[in-house]
Amino acid sequence: MPNRLDDFEAYRQRMNDRIFEIDHLGIKRFFNLDSAAYRDEALDAKTKELLGLVASTVLRCNDCIDYHLIQCVKAGWTNEELYDALNVALVVGGSIVIPHLRHAVETIDLLREREKGEK
Repeated sequence: MPNRLDDFEAYRQRMNDRIFEIDHLGIKRFFNLDSAAYRDEALDAKTKELLGLVASTVLRCNDCIDYHLIQCVKAGWTNEELYDALNVALVVGGSIVIPHLRHAVETIDLLREREKGEK
């Protein structure tokens, strides 16, 4: 049965496909810049996804939190490591981050449930 995470991924893919149909140079450049920022360089892609998670949490963007958590789980971060990173976001962002921390923890739970179903 689909959950909010499945709905998010389907919506994100559908709308990204639609955005790419627009064929606007500035939009293409921004999407390329975003993708390039997460490639292995001085920092590996795995670490950059964790940084993206912390930044997204501080900025209070649940869609971004979900995206980065999906990438972080794929990259192999453990729950304990994710919780530790989310603690940094909470300390930096303050109590206003708490609702987004709740969202992140629910997303981690959904991702781990998905992993169990794939085995």
